[in-house]
Amino acid sequence: MASQKTLNNADQLGFRPKFLNETNKSTKWIVCFSAAFFFFYEFIQMNMFNAISTDLMQTFQISGGKLSTLSSTYFYADVVFLFPAGILLDRLSTRKIILAALAICIISTFLFATAQSFWFASLCHFASGIGNAFCFLSCMMLASRWFPPKQLALATGLIVTFAMAGGAIAQTPFELLTQHVGWRTAVIINGFIGATIFILIWLFVADRPADPAHDYSRELTVDNKPSFWHGINLAIKNKQNWLCGLYTSMLNLPLMVLGALWGSLFLQQVHHFTATQATTISSMLFIGTIVGSPAFGAMSDRMGKRRFPMLFGAVAALISLLILCYAHYLSFWEAAILFYFIGFFTSSQVIGYPTISESNRKAITGTSLGLASVLIMGGAGLGQQIFGLLIDWHWNHQVQNNVPIYSVNDFSIALRLFPITLVISFILAYFIKETHCSQQR
Repeated sequence: MASQKTLNNADQLGFRPKFLNETNKSTKWIVCFSAAFFFFYEFIQMNMFNAISTDLMQTFQISGGKLSTLSSTYFYADVVFLFPAGILLDRLSTRKIILAALAICIISTFLFATAQSFWFASLCHFASGIGNAFCFLSCMMLASRWFPPKQLALATGLIVTFAMAGGAIAQTPFELLTQHVGWRTAVIINGFIGATIFILIWLFVADRPADPAHDYSRELTVDNKPSFWHGINLAIKNKQNWLCGLYTSMLNLPLMVLGALWGSLFLQQVHHFTATQATTISSMLFIGTIVGSPAFGAMSDRMGKRRFPMLFGAVAALISLLILCYAHYLSFWEAAILFYFIGFFTSSQVIGYPTISESNRKAITGTSLGLASVLIMGGAGLGQQIFGLLIDWHWNHQVQNNVPIYSVNDFSIALRLFPITLVISFILAYFIKETHCSQQR
């Protein structure tokens, strides 16, 4: 009967490059990593403020609180659009959604480079965040179709690793580029990088394998696909989605606050490093995550467990952050190694995504990941705002060259945010139900 017809019709497959050879074992990596370039690009947008924070404060004449507001607009766009993004990805072509979202991000990047007012810059950065709402969910949707469950954590870890490379590029390389051409020209160059990635995705990304034997979401049929509201209800009622989303948000916070915005200024004003040294140290957060994401993913897949690596990562990250909070003096290499370990151990967050995928029916993978991602990115935006408010709390309003000067005590108060959130993350991981790397039917 027509109602029994599976969702692997030709019209479901969308555009397919003629040279895409699905019998080749490398094809799934080519497809998913081409899409991951979007994630890579969004991580540049998300983290470039760490390299240009002083330039933005000078240009728009704003304090730390206002800078946090400007940066947080990116994450608030995620909060607004992530849940709808997950719903759309369950129903529309992933490839088309990626291209449309990337186009929005590219246009807003060019406009941000021309912004003359704080509010227009905030609007442009908000629009970039809309694009980000779709990038990781799209990659996860593709990975869940092209990779078997036993490889999903490793694939997720490698996709996140690829994104972290974008975060690392947004540090010292972007700082050096800004020094040579100015922040506006650097952002314009960034826009052209996005245009190049758009072409790459157009050429290499396909929604799903054409052969049902190679599609790991092919058990989905028209009959067992839930209705729109029923799918949302299933995602909301699943406690795993909330626990994993909040866990990932808590582990993600040091990266989103220090790596994306405040790390460079903290290292310059508290430990007296130069701007280039500070961004180099900040980039070690991303290098640590580049190494840690596939390592935690492979560990989890090999053990056949999700909870234990998540608990271990939370404890190890807490120890690393406590050292940062209470270290009175750090040499360049000590700071670089410490930031590396913070990035490495907080990368246990990547296990939250396959845990969500395995804890929900395939039919609502996008919706469930969208719900969790609202918590993840909402936490990042809120974390940046709270950190900015905390360093402004006892600030004596000292300014030099239109840049606020903060004391050791100002940053010390704000850094206490991280041990609290990491303790919460451990408690959340304790209550997550083990999936044993198997997909719910």
